[in-house]
Amino acid sequence: MKRESELQVLHSAIAACRLCRDAPAKGEADRLPHEPRPVATLSSTARILIAGQAPGLRVHESGLPFNDASGDRLRQWLSVDRESFYNPDHFAMLPMGFCFPGYDAAGSDLPPRRECAPLWRQKAVDAMPQIELILTIGQYAQAWHLGAERMASMTETVAEWRHYLLSRRSPAVLPLPHPSWRNSGWLKRHPWFEAELLPALQERVKILIS
Repeated sequence: MKRESELQVLHSAIAACRLCRDAPAKGEADRLPHEPRPVATLSSTARILIAGQAPGLRVHESGLPFNDASGDRLRQWLSVDRESFYNPDHFAMLPMGFCFPGYDAAGSDLPPRRECAPLWRQKAVDAMPQIELILTIGQYAQAWHLGAERMASMTETVAEWRHYLLSRRSPAVLPLPHPSWRNSGWLKRHPWFEAELLPALQERVKILIS
């Protein structure tokens, strides 16, 4: 009960965070262009942590992590349905930036806010010591969770998935590309991802949520 209470306090503090709105990293011009809506799922029982990048607009509007086409593909990769995916007994979810960062001039999502991880990430990870597997989605999550062990590129990092998954690191880390449909070309160029990595991922997920 004490851990549950501590997690609730931490989750409430994250939900109330306005750092990127009130004290942006680079000054007034870098202020978040909308009201913050931090999105995260903390759990005292989940054995899998999904470490993403930052919410997109649809997730910002709903407050539900991966509630978009990328989430549909991620659930296919994991071979789980929505009910299991959103069950906090199965999955915890911590994007590198908890709030939708807005769009750049080309209309693409901006990178995760820089203020977020230094303030919250280690606290949230430390509050969930039962996690056994961290799925690092994209280069920002891989940089934070793998540090110097990360390869020179996201592709090289994902290609070394066996090394990370089977090492003595605790919790284990499995790097993944972002499940955005914009990465369909990447998946076609790297057929080993679906042929070799996904079966291993699905087997590990099945064991950890059973």
